[in-house]
Amino acid sequence: MKLFDSFTLGSVGLKNRVVMAPMTRSRAPGNLPNALMAEYYAQRAGAGLIISEGTSPSPNGLGYARIPGLFSTPQMTAWQAVTAAVHAGGGRIFVQLMHAGRVGSVLNLPTGAELQAPSAVAVKGKIWTDSKGEQPYDSPHEMTFDDVRQAVGEYVQAARYAITAGFDGVEIHGANGYLINQFLDPEANRRSDGYGRDRAGRNRFALEVAAAVTAAIGADRVGIRLSPYGVFNDMSGAYEDISGQYAELAAALGRLGLVYLHLVDHSAMGAPKPDPATVQALCREFRAAGGRSVILSGGYDRDRAETDLQSGEADLIAFGRPFIANPDLAERLAAGAPLAVPDQATFYAPGPKGYTDYPAR
Repeated sequence: MKLFDSFTLGSVGLKNRVVMAPMTRSRAPGNLPNALMAEYYAQRAGAGLIISEGTSPSPNGLGYARIPGLFSTPQMTAWQAVTAAVHAGGGRIFVQLMHAGRVGSVLNLPTGAELQAPSAVAVKGKIWTDSKGEQPYDSPHEMTFDDVRQAVGEYVQAARYAITAGFDGVEIHGANGYLINQFLDPEANRRSDGYGRDRAGRNRFALEVAAAVTAAIGADRVGIRLSPYGVFNDMSGAYEDISGQYAELAAALGRLGLVYLHLVDHSAMGAPKPDPATVQALCREFRAAGGRSVILSGGYDRDRAETDLQSGEADLIAFGRPFIANPDLAERLAAGAPLAVPDQATFYAPGPKGYTDYPAR
C-alpha cells in the first residue's frame, strides 16, 4: 500500500506516509518540555512524520494550561531531549508553532503577558485554568502595528530555536481558531487597516509569518496548517468569498515554496464538512504556484487514506486521536490490527495516565 511507502518531504526522508497530527496534551508544567513528553513522542516514532502539539512562539500565546513554549533558551534546550528520542526511534518531527491569540485566560499566562488578537472580540464560553478551574474566556487586547511586527519576529525566533533544538522543521498553525486563523476570519478580524478590511488584508499576517519563517530557516523546513470552513474556537465557518480568499492564500503560500500544506477537516467530530471543491482548489493552487506536498487530516482510516494517496489528492495522511491510544499506530495499520480506544477523560490531564501508559500491540 502507498500509505506505507517511503516519501521525501523536502530534504527529509520519511519511512512511511503516516503522519501523527498535532494534538494538545497539556503535559508541560511551567510551559517546559520534559522527560514524560520525550517518552510519549518516542513511543510514536513509527510514524513517518510527527507534528508536535501546539507550541507557543510567545509568552502571549500560552492561552491554555500546561502547553509548551519555544521562546526561551531553557525551552529550546528542553526540546532537545524530545527530538533526540524521536530520531533515536527512526522518526522525524516538526514542531507546530501555535500562538493561541484570543483563545485563553490571563490566568494561564506568565507575568507580563497578555491575550492578543486582531480585534478585541472574546471567545464565547469557558476555558480550564489550573488555579481557578473553568473560567470565561478573557477579552483580548487588539494588536497594534508594533504588536504585529513583534509577533512575526517571535515566530522567526521560535523557528530558529526549533532547528537548534533538533526539529526537522516547523508547521505554522493557521487553523482551528488560533491567532493566524483569527486574522483570516472576518468575524474575529474587524480591523479597517492593512491587516483587515478585505481578503488580502486578512491574509496578510499569515503570509508575513510564512515569508519571514521561510527566510529564516528555508522553505524545505516550513509547512502550514489551515482549516477552511472550520468553526472551532468561534470561527465563522462559511462566509462570503471564503473560497476566493483561501485560494489566494494557498497560491501565495505556494509561491513561497513551502514544503507542505496541511488541511484539516473536523467533520468527523461534528463540525461542518469543508466544501470539497474548495479543498481541491487549495491543493491545486498551492502546488501550481510552487508548493510541494499536501497533508490531509480528519477522520481517516486505512482504506480512506489509501484512496486519497492513490488518487494523488494527498501526499501524506495525518491521524490524530488514533495515535493517543495506539503508540504503534503505523504498525497496526500496516498489519490491519484492531485499534485501541483512547480515554477522553485523560486527554488534557497532567501525568502519565492516558498519555504514556497505552501499550503497543
